[in-house]
Amino acid sequence: MSASTTPSSRPTVTEREAREVAEAAREQHWRKPSFAKELFLGRFRLDLIHPHPLPDEEAAQRGEEFLAKLRDFVETKVDGGLIEREARIPDEVIDGLKELGAFGMKIDTKYGGLGLGQVYYNKALTLAGSASPAIGVLLSAHQSIGVPQPLKLFGTQEQRERFLPRCARTDISAFLLTEPDVGSDPARLATTALPEGDEYVLDGVKLWTTNGVVADLLVVMARVPKSEGHRGGITAFVVETNAPGVTVENRNAFMGLRGIENGVTRFHQVRVPAANRVGEEGQGLKIALTTLNTGRLSLPASCVAAGKWCLKIAREWTAAREQWGKPVAHHEAVGSKISFIAATTFALEAVTDLASQMADEDRNDIRIEGALAKLYASETAWTMADELVQIRGGRGFETADSLRARGERGVPAEQLLRDLRINRIFEGSTEIMHLLIAREAVDAHLAVAGDLIDPEKSLGDKARAGANAGVFYAKWLPKLVAGPGQLPASYSEFKHEVDLSGHLRYVERTARKLARSTFYAMSRWQGRMESKQGFLGRIVDIGAELFAMSASCVRAELLRGQGDHGREAYQLADVFCRQARIRIEELFTRLWTNTDDLDRKVVKGVLSGTYEWLEQGIVDPSGEGPWIADATPGPSQKENVHRPIR
Repeated sequence: MSASTTPSSRPTVTEREAREVAEAAREQHWRKPSFAKELFLGRFRLDLIHPHPLPDEEAAQRGEEFLAKLRDFVETKVDGGLIEREARIPDEVIDGLKELGAFGMKIDTKYGGLGLGQVYYNKALTLAGSASPAIGVLLSAHQSIGVPQPLKLFGTQEQRERFLPRCARTDISAFLLTEPDVGSDPARLATTALPEGDEYVLDGVKLWTTNGVVADLLVVMARVPKSEGHRGGITAFVVETNAPGVTVENRNAFMGLRGIENGVTRFHQVRVPAANRVGEEGQGLKIALTTLNTGRLSLPASCVAAGKWCLKIAREWTAAREQWGKPVAHHEAVGSKISFIAATTFALEAVTDLASQMADEDRNDIRIEGALAKLYASETAWTMADELVQIRGGRGFETADSLRARGERGVPAEQLLRDLRINRIFEGSTEIMHLLIAREAVDAHLAVAGDLIDPEKSLGDKARAGANAGVFYAKWLPKLVAGPGQLPASYSEFKHEVDLSGHLRYVERTARKLARSTFYAMSRWQGRMESKQGFLGRIVDIGAELFAMSASCVRAELLRGQGDHGREAYQLADVFCRQARIRIEELFTRLWTNTDDLDRKVVKGVLSGTYEWLEQGIVDPSGEGPWIADATPGPSQKENVHRPIR
């Protein structure tokens, strides 16, 4: 297979081969229960999330103590406006975060870290991200997907002892998978790692390397050719950024998150000791996906910060701003937006805290929950920020510096909108998350009936699959007919001044309806099911709403039991669930009433030039140049802009 990274000579991969690479990387078995997996199968396992799990007392105390120190630091040492204007986090701020231990929040204390669990790690990211989203990204890219997490899960003891103390206090890390012509299709990965004795020689180019400009350590995914003594495949390596042949060729600039250190990194004949290989050859994608199971939870934490700030600004602004004789908050058109922001922020925090605590407990498989949290948070936070800009009107479109210059409060609403936009793309775009979650959601079906819809399976395989499917569905389908959601007294422990029990009954009934819809679609489309991405996306969105409803109700009951704003929490959960139910019913309608088939016809027409006349009457300001930059292996021809912070 060619190792060239030019778009024309990249590894040639068929659709089936690409699918097989992705399938081999995912966890094949479910060794632990999963609330979300059961939900998609029509089984509402409330017992898996209620009573709401909580950190133990010692973990909570350590977490609260660190949050107090972090709050003092970001309030006194961080100027978010300065970071936005200069598009850079000051070195002294990064040094201060190192001294505070913020780079070692998730690293075990025996390696010099703080040993925080996912719950308090996310609370810290929420706090830091509210001061400057760029700081939140810096810390999460380092710990959630950078060197610490892969080594925690797959590293050797010797690797942990070598690298984790550095990551805890002094060194910044980054994760390098994406390439100029490789995004969500890793089967086409072109960066190579050729074995030579007790070393590997890396060649290739990596794009959008968050933290890469300032990183000291990199987790790099590269393809090892199959040869005698080497199973080959995509493999993970820890690489020192100061190694000969490593060049940071560009510091990328974006519409938002202007303070992040994101770049292009070239590897030319970079020698990496075999001792720096993480896991076995061919395990790279599995390591990446497993790391992201919990790593994705850092993104919802930043979205919670955004929601809380949107609510604060919306409350203060709409109380002060008067139109037609009363505060604009009392006008229904504005009030409905405020209600949406308040209810959705409550739900996002409920989803994030629940998924985080489930990750800490490690008694559930949270691969779907983590993905749902990322998907749901990135989409809803963007909507909340857009609504805040609308509420602020012209001031929402105006920059904070401009507002200050003319004597008003510098509210960076437009910056928030820009900063949040990337969340719907990185760590798995919304479209990819739909497919990833859908694949996990139908895993039970494919396990028993996959051979039936595989065109390459023999008649004998299909016959055996048919027999297995018959046994499975004979037991499963009757259970989708009736359940606790049809009994008026079900979930009565959630019935107080505000009654949430009806919402949980709705979740139970709707989970069964969702499972029936999925089964019907599989029966109808069979092998073509995977191409019905619109349908699968709506199925996943319904599941996400049901998960958020469940988390909201469970969190409200937790707060009520603790005497911590319980009544208000019940009110917010009730409003959120009512709003979610409206969205769910619309999604169910769109499962079968949509323009998906017509859309495909229009797309064919667009690509064939049928509608090219529609593009007339404009000029294209984008200029000349290739769609994808040349990434041919070889020595760098550019200045190294790597900027280690010491």
